[in-house]
Amino acid sequence: MTDEDRLINCLTANSRDLAKYGTSLPSPRTYRKLIRDVIHDGDKTGIDPKARDEILSAVMNGEDTDRLVLSNASFFGSPKMSASAGVFYNAAESRLDLLQQIFPNDEIELFMAICNPATFLPAIFEQTPFDNLADYLRGAEPTSMRWSGLFERLRAAFPDIAMTVWCNEDTPLIWGQVLRELSGVDPTVDIAGEFSLLSEILSDVGMKRFEAYLAAHPNLSEIQKRRVIAAFLDKFAEDTTFEIEVNIPGWTEGLIAQLTEVYDDDIAAIQQLPGVNVIMP
Repeated sequence: MTDEDRLINCLTANSRDLAKYGTSLPSPRTYRKLIRDVIHDGDKTGIDPKARDEILSAVMNGEDTDRLVLSNASFFGSPKMSASAGVFYNAAESRLDLLQQIFPNDEIELFMAICNPATFLPAIFEQTPFDNLADYLRGAEPTSMRWSGLFERLRAAFPDIAMTVWCNEDTPLIWGQVLRELSGVDPTVDIAGEFSLLSEILSDVGMKRFEAYLAAHPNLSEIQKRRVIAAFLDKFAEDTTFEIEVNIPGWTEGLIAQLTEVYDDDIAAIQQLPGVNVIMP
């Protein structure tokens, strides 16, 4: 939920090949507003029994599929709702419940990226009408917020929905696995754009050398690829790529370090939750 549609755009570029494996990737413009309107109306008057057919008609053009991939970074709520009152996505349960009502007999899976609150909160706050972060969080301390709390709530409410989570900070290392797991294909399936994120992070020289290395070593395993990526990131990443820019009055380097430490512990807690698959480097 933090990648500015890079994930769905990359998969959509592979839609023809992925269709051979039974995976459909309709354009977001065919369903985002439609599903938003269906959920908005359903929250007031109940989900129309014809909603599923209406959505599938809009995105599938009469074709059948085994796996339908839908994406919306705002599905659990607008920026104003993303961390309101110091809770991550307090409308998540109601939104997912309405989605389940739309697709009552279908198997639903949830895929979601999280990121360090030290970067997430300032970025989300800038998109809200609040004048200060304290009002947005309603006095809650940023260090008290936990992503694990969100997934504990969701697992309790939806024990039959499989959930896959990864950290946005790890995305360059695990991009290929995220793409394949979301599209439901085997680890050996080639996906165009598997290394597209690296072109935004590595210097031009580094990217050319990385591509040359892959060409010379075509049979690397997933683990080996990650080690190679890590090595190239260490040597060729642009200096500004991983800098944390925070413009929140009163936030110090000490607080940012504390939030990062809390985040690391929170990731470990999420890994312990049953039914939650955490993709790690």
